[in-house]
Amino acid sequence: MRILITGGAGFIGCNLIHFLINNTSATVLNLDKITYSGNLQSLKKVEKHERYSFCQCDLCDFTHTKRLVFEFNPDIIMHLAAESHVDRSIEGPGDFIQTNIIGTYNLLESAKSYWQELKGNKKKNFRFHHISTDEVYGDLPHPDEVPQALIQHFTEQAPYAPSSPYSASKAGADHLVRAWCRTYGLPTLISNCSNNYGPYQFPEKLVPHIILNALGNKPLPIYGKGDQIRDWLYVEDHVKALYLVATRGKVGETYNIGGHNEKRNIDIAGAICQILDTLRPQAKKYDELITHVKDRPGHDRRYAIDASKIFSELGWKPAESFESGIQKTVEWYLENDVWWKSILDKNYQLQRLGVVKPSVSK
Repeated sequence: MRILITGGAGFIGCNLIHFLINNTSATVLNLDKITYSGNLQSLKKVEKHERYSFCQCDLCDFTHTKRLVFEFNPDIIMHLAAESHVDRSIEGPGDFIQTNIIGTYNLLESAKSYWQELKGNKKKNFRFHHISTDEVYGDLPHPDEVPQALIQHFTEQAPYAPSSPYSASKAGADHLVRAWCRTYGLPTLISNCSNNYGPYQFPEKLVPHIILNALGNKPLPIYGKGDQIRDWLYVEDHVKALYLVATRGKVGETYNIGGHNEKRNIDIAGAICQILDTLRPQAKKYDELITHVKDRPGHDRRYAIDASKIFSELGWKPAESFESGIQKTVEWYLENDVWWKSILDKNYQLQRLGVVKPSVSK
């Protein structure tokens, strides 16, 4: 099997590639533009493997994208390349429109042209898997606002109501994928996941942000009261689900992938602080560093995935609880300081996001 992955130098993409190389016989081509959050250091363990190759590619370059699709001759395309940070989308939405919508359009057109020329089982078995987010659904009522009996979760039939430029651009991409399936017959699948965390996550995201600022004895900024609720999914569970969807999912279907772990942001920070109190103790408790800052515009209160469909149809459920997953994550960052220090040694516009370079020794 030949699998083309876009965005493979990103957080979820690199974990997916590690999984495919280590647990399947697939040959993998990684197409990545290598923007600020793309990091080939995340793929050092597989970069010389005979079944892995990389090519720098901007999906907004249609000619280059189409040529690479035809040259690689994939059985499956797994499309993860995206601009994905909400704060950045608020400050500069243009990049999100280009990458998430125009880039997806170019890849769909390239895949359609390629697929239309295939013959026999190669054509019958081809799949285009678009990896999306639960944020396209908007937000749900907070448990503090409604009776317990009225608590809801996102199903695959939930209407789209994106709140940020990021989620709106991903919603637009989802609609394009469905249209190419219905109009042209391209065999597509979509998965919408909840908040991921785990190894190799870029430091601007909440979990590594808290870990690294805590190690640097710097403030741990939490938006508003920190009562925003997310469903947290360990990335290694997610990539196993992605492989199942790509290889066993039903064409034209959408699959929600969730971690069954609804947590408030303030509780995420607290859990990380407790683990660090044990693994890297200091004179003061880490949670004394928690600082509440002004909330961002249009901040969704709650996301929560109903993942019953992927369990009933494909037999997937997360192996990690939040407690086991966050423990593994904190330990990974403590053991892999060379990886994240190499990122923080570069500016990556992190200062304005409140991420600091910790001064620690192993």
